Amino acid sequence: MKAIVQIVNGAELSVEERLVSKIGKGMVVYFCVEKDDSEDKLLFFAKKLAGMRIFPDSNGKTNLSLADVKGEILLVSQFTLAGDCQHGNRPSFVTAELPERANALYHKLAEILEGDYGCSVKLGVFGADMKIVQENQGPFTLILEK
Repeated sequence: MKAIVQIVNGAELSVEERLVSKIGKGMVVYFCVEKDDSEDKLLFFAKKLAGMRIFPDSNGKTNLSLADVKGEILLVSQFTLAGDCQHGNRPSFVTAELPERANALYHKLAEILEGDYGCSVKLGVFGADMKIVQENQGPFTLILEK
């Protein structure tokens, strides 16, 4: 599993010119499931996303968590994070999980974040051509892998 985590002041996700999800302050998480990833990894990702102290406090230090800033998560399925660009000019996606299982784990992560950690999670549309407009803060971007 892989994720790109970006701190945002706000973000909007649309499909076919229709607004699907919108968040204010929080994080946009581009999330990828790879072949042979276990459900146990979801627990790691949920705990990290909910608990990471990556938001600035009043002194500008990264000391606050998502809950501390009353932030939201826009969780976006992103199989292209599995892209291997080492050979040739066209990425290979052979390590990406099959869509049915990847979609199930994507939704399960959202359920864990909401149910176990009380996070406000908005979703993209799995497999759709999504348009995302976000205002990055910092910019502050992390790569999370397990």
